[in-house]
Amino acid sequence: MGACLALCSLASCASCLCGSAPCLLCGCCPSSSNSTVTRLVFSFFLLLGTLVSVIMILPGMETQLKKLPGFCQDHVDCDVIVGYRAVYRMCFAMACFFFLFSVLMIRVRSSRDPRAAVQNGFWFFKFLALLGITVGAFFIPDGDFHTVWFYFGVVGSFIFIVIQLILLIDFAHSWNQAWVMNAEEGNRKCWFTGLLTFTFLNYALALAAVVLFYLYYTQPDDCAEHKAFISLNLIFTIIISIVSILPKVQEHQPQSGLLQASLITLYTMYITWSAMTNNPNRKCNPSLLSLVTNTSSDVPAPTSAPGQVQWWDAQGIVGLVIFFFCTLYASIRSSNNTQVNKLMQTEEGSGGVGGGEVGEDGVRRAVDNEEDGVTYSYSFFHFSLFLASLYIMMTLTNWYQPDTSSQAMLSRMPAVWVKICSSWLGLALYLWTLVAPLILTNRDFS
Repeated sequence: MGACLALCSLASCASCLCGSAPCLLCGCCPSSSNSTVTRLVFSFFLLLGTLVSVIMILPGMETQLKKLPGFCQDHVDCDVIVGYRAVYRMCFAMACFFFLFSVLMIRVRSSRDPRAAVQNGFWFFKFLALLGITVGAFFIPDGDFHTVWFYFGVVGSFIFIVIQLILLIDFAHSWNQAWVMNAEEGNRKCWFTGLLTFTFLNYALALAAVVLFYLYYTQPDDCAEHKAFISLNLIFTIIISIVSILPKVQEHQPQSGLLQASLITLYTMYITWSAMTNNPNRKCNPSLLSLVTNTSSDVPAPTSAPGQVQWWDAQGIVGLVIFFFCTLYASIRSSNNTQVNKLMQTEEGSGGVGGGEVGEDGVRRAVDNEEDGVTYSYSFFHFSLFLASLYIMMTLTNWYQPDTSSQAMLSRMPAVWVKICSSWLGLALYLWTLVAPLILTNRDFS
């Protein structure tokens, strides 16, 4: 361990032989100093915690979780809520870990800052820290912890949903730009056909979703909120699609187009669906089982009866898939979209630079690729993972609010409004990225 600590100094790190255990442990090798790999490792910590949380709510795990001290204290039967308690504590630990790093990394400007070494190395010790916080979280007394942390989760998830939309905008922009460039270099017909196909597919899926929403999530004499949500979001997505191809917008932003708008439209419909599945009125929110088997939707909701719980549903699984994609993309993204880079606190086209130099002896040695300035905001990246931890907690628990008195997880209307409002805010942000160059003519958006 003494050798390891010696090699971890900034001076010796530059001559560290990659592949040696001390260097890998302390993060002296390019594989650890590279900004992309650093983000990937932190994202792996988040995904590992998510996997543990998923395991904790699997049927049958409640028997093992009840053996933990204090988990079922003073309760006759907590089979329903014990898995959700475990998820809350696991995600609380991850949120604390990433929030701590977010505060620690405030105003780190370059790798000359000693805190940059902590960001890009010491992985073993950071894993031990996360493990220690997780163990401590499981000894938090019940009290009002679940209720208070539920509201933290609601607010954090609201912000993270908007961040997901920003990442999807950036992904669609990069996708469109890459394929247009390929079309200009050759085989225009093939590449433009691909863009047209995916654009049409996104709109077709969104339109099919709208039809299904009206069929299954509304009633002729009820569900006025759902009718309003579906109609408004349909109108809003039509508006952004039209604005994205207006001549004035195209003149200032040639990269804007229907591919980005179609992807945002599809994501908005997913958020609308996700919101409606949290409506406690089962007449307006039939269970997934009733949709498949064509049984009556008047069957009592699993979320309203003590002793039952809906472990998984389709929108939760889709939410996890989108989360995994956005987390991975946020870790490897390299974008030249100025507006998105400002929102995400990253430098233009800076992802994935560096990677080490091979010396005369043939050994790859570490190089510092952030000596003049960091390629992304360390603090904002960790804050995003903090929000992602809260989003995972809410997704895995279906946004249900714990009710310790009835030992059940209850679906509430606030969760519906949080999701719908986040979709509106996301659409407003996307619309602003389209019209901002027209309004703020004295600013450079190129």
